[in-house]
Amino acid sequence: MRRAIVSVSDKANLVPFVKKLIEHQFEIVSTGGTQKFLAQAGIKTTPVEDVTGFPEILDGRVKTLNPFIHGGLLGRRELPEHERIMKKLGIHPIDLVCVNLYPFKETIMKSGVTLAEAIENIDIGGPSMLRSAAKNYQDVTVVVDTADYQLIMDQLDQNDQVELTTRAKLAAKAFRHTAAYDALIAGYLSKQVGIEAPEKLSLTYELEETMRYGENSHQRAWLYKDALPVKKYSLTNAKQLHGKQLSYNNIKDADAALRLAREFVQPTVVALKHMSPCGVGQGKTLEEAWDRAYAADPISIFGGVIVLNRPVDLATAAKMHKLFLEIIIAPDFAKDAYQVLAKKKNVRLLQLDFTAKDEPTEKEVISVMGGLLVQDQDVLAGDPADWQIVTKKAPTKDQLANLFFAWKTVKHTKSNAIVVANSQRTLGIGAGQPNRIDSTKIAIKHAADQINDQTVMASDAFFPMDDCVQYAAEHGVKAIVQPGGSIRDQDSIEMANKYGIAMVMTGIRHFRH
Repeated sequence: MRRAIVSVSDKANLVPFVKKLIEHQFEIVSTGGTQKFLAQAGIKTTPVEDVTGFPEILDGRVKTLNPFIHGGLLGRRELPEHERIMKKLGIHPIDLVCVNLYPFKETIMKSGVTLAEAIENIDIGGPSMLRSAAKNYQDVTVVVDTADYQLIMDQLDQNDQVELTTRAKLAAKAFRHTAAYDALIAGYLSKQVGIEAPEKLSLTYELEETMRYGENSHQRAWLYKDALPVKKYSLTNAKQLHGKQLSYNNIKDADAALRLAREFVQPTVVALKHMSPCGVGQGKTLEEAWDRAYAADPISIFGGVIVLNRPVDLATAAKMHKLFLEIIIAPDFAKDAYQVLAKKKNVRLLQLDFTAKDEPTEKEVISVMGGLLVQDQDVLAGDPADWQIVTKKAPTKDQLANLFFAWKTVKHTKSNAIVVANSQRTLGIGAGQPNRIDSTKIAIKHAADQINDQTVMASDAFFPMDDCVQYAAEHGVKAIVQPGGSIRDQDSIEMANKYGIAMVMTGIRHFRH
């Protein structure tokens, strides 16, 4: 008779699977809670201690770590010497292992979980059996996922055995399963002891969906979600209410827009296109914020991603409905607002919890050929009270408010980044240019005749020369915020003084590559 070990924490669909194994002449060896569960279903199993000749000890910490288990899993049936030793020692071959592990992930996601509770949910025997079975997949079927039960049952019914190619795939899956499990444990314990830059970085993500294509139609792409989705303010936690599947580029743009929207408290609308903002507006109402964001760049907003940090009302929805927009993300949609927006079948409407926007952030990971770059997210808020006024003229109170607004926006604009702003909205944005003067010219060209006495400019990094300050001043900009730090800072200061405009330095750079 063939032998199977069944020991699972997830007991979904287990009974019909075990009944099928018994139908195909498998003896079922089981442990603890699984054994009791099967007994309640009227299924008789062999206790693991009857196989090992040793009782479960240490509160169940040791029960399957035994040569009668691992010898039965690792013994190679095609080697006479292995057969001889197993027969001599009375080790019965094990043909199938069905194990899923202690719920470590579910445990550490619980509110108020203690370190002791987490440690008690680190499975030792389960991963050991899985690894032994997977290593010997030529002879052993290893099952870690309830979704694979049906495939195994079908193949047993067809041929009374599981195909070798299937066993190989299941073995690879088992190693992925244990690797992800160990990565969660390593990450959790490293965080507990304050390790920020481990010598070995193990990350684990779970497949969320297969994309239609990647950045371009000839590129394949997949979306993976953090295995510990505890951060609520994330696109992967948004609920899609309407519209077609998000694309690879949609997700990148939406993520960038959410990062920028996180900066603002009062009603704000962010419009973003190709990873850079094209319009940001604030107001006393969401509709006013929309009007300002739209006026910032009514051309580029076409086909853009929109993030609103307040529930969408009917008046705002009616204005957005007039445009072609790819994605609209908000904390909620009023019923009548949703009905208006949903008239367009392709617009994606996403609902997201904004209350978690100020939670501590995880490190961000960027792939490069042959490796990864890991860094803290740029969430430094900054405070105008800490800024240094370096010119003879100081910014007015209104100009200072506009400078802070522009500074928040430039932080999320592709370098070299320049933002011209006025009246709590962007007027012009220059992004991603290889030199700063070109970004300045682009931003001021967009601002055009909207520049007035309250118009300000923000630069994400220092001015290497005074040409940007001169160009801005000649076109009506009245105040500038920049990090400072150039060996030619004094040239820029003198140029600002020449034109009688205010300049402040933050001491903080905000490159966004």
